[in-house]
Amino acid sequence: MLSLPDFKEKQILCVNNLFDAPPSIKFSNDNIVFSKDDKVLNRASCHKVLAVFIAGDITITSRLIKEGLSHGISFFLMKHNFETYAEIPAKAEGNYLLRMKQYSFDENADLLISKKIVKNKISNQALLLKSRNLINDLSDFKGIFTQIENVKNNQELLGVEGNMSRRFYGMYFNELGWYKRMPRAKPDMINVLMDIGYTFLFHFVDGLLRLHGFDTYKGHYHKLFFQRKSLACDIMEPFRCLIDKQILKSHNLKQINEKDFKVINKKSVLEFKHNKKYSELFIGAIMENKEEIFSFVRDFYRYVNDSKNKFPEFKIKLN
Repeated sequence: MLSLPDFKEKQILCVNNLFDAPPSIKFSNDNIVFSKDDKVLNRASCHKVLAVFIAGDITITSRLIKEGLSHGISFFLMKHNFETYAEIPAKAEGNYLLRMKQYSFDENADLLISKKIVKNKISNQALLLKSRNLINDLSDFKGIFTQIENVKNNQELLGVEGNMSRRFYGMYFNELGWYKRMPRAKPDMINVLMDIGYTFLFHFVDGLLRLHGFDTYKGHYHKLFFQRKSLACDIMEPFRCLIDKQILKSHNLKQINEKDFKVINKKSVLEFKHNKKYSELFIGAIMENKEEIFSFVRDFYRYVNDSKNKFPEFKIKLN
């Protein structure tokens, strides 16, 4: 299993095809080599890569996949709009004891875990609002935490979390002309940016869970649903604030330009030539907090194996 000291050296690669003809990536001397017309443009050591995101058409060798997986590297193939259409994940297979533990949780245990996840998410939302002087004090949220403790089932918890998220988005993104969260519908630039950032975060979390041997389809807050990685959806919740913070920060730093987006069939779309800029913003935000995300997943692994261990908690850094 990957240790924290080893993980500290890991990075994410995002390869965008900005050429008329497809470039290629291949394995050579323990490196991932990116080339065009047999000319090497960049390279990265396999020992320092955790995942490779590939947007657009590109030539990839079977040896790279083979060697990459042996180094614990996951590959994600994406359309130009960062929608993932295929993945080749590195994973720890055969950890049947962990998976037996996952499927042994009853409804009460699932609800307890769900409450902890939602409280952690809302705590970070409150910290972001406080950092922008949009609330006076974190004590404003004591009532919400009491509500969470008193819910009797998952549906009630979904209602509390949904109401808080609407309140948070409306306050935090007010200066950006916030309308409402509409994933996949993409009615505006902010929703497009959220979809991109949350996609990178989701795959990063899912990859870490798989490396620990989890069945990422078996969640607690997000229930079993066909082809949905419910556990990855669960564990990414406390970290969504990283993407939210980056969007507002990048807007204030003039790194986001509305001219980079266009409307097609009533949907806001990021022009492909600007993919690199926005992927770097969100991958950077994730990598700045990679150790905290890794530690959360590791401690969650310990909790699932023995609930006497402390449930993990993430607190966003506001500097």
